[in-house]
Amino acid sequence: MVTRVLLVEDDPDDRELFVSFLENRGDISLMPAVTNGIELIDRLMKTATDDLPDLIVLDQNMPLMNGKQALQFLSSHEQFFTIPVVIYSTYADTTLIIDCKKLGAKMVASKPIDDEGYQKMMDDFLKVTKAHV
Repeated sequence: MVTRVLLVEDDPDDRELFVSFLENRGDISLMPAVTNGIELIDRLMKTATDDLPDLIVLDQNMPLMNGKQALQFLSSHEQFFTIPVVIYSTYADTTLIIDCKKLGAKMVASKPIDDEGYQKMMDDFLKVTKAHV
């Protein structure tokens, strides 16, 4: 099964890094990334149910609508609340983790500082999706 992953990330360097870790995997289909929660909602509202992502990866710190705000929207709309969502941030403190878990995030992670940590985070994100199926 191919997992459709949608990244919501405003930083071009982080988007590039994310893609570099997942683009060559045969079990992943990267959907075109969006840069904030507003774009995410717009994209999802225009997407047929059969074409929705299998995993949404949300950056916490974004302009217009941050990750937690986008998660709150997703968790309150029946057509989206079953999509597994993970949040990642430069700094994921206890409050963010608790708040996001209450809103339905399957995982909250701090952005790693090295390639090994980034690969582990990507693998953990994908495990969340596989556990959801």
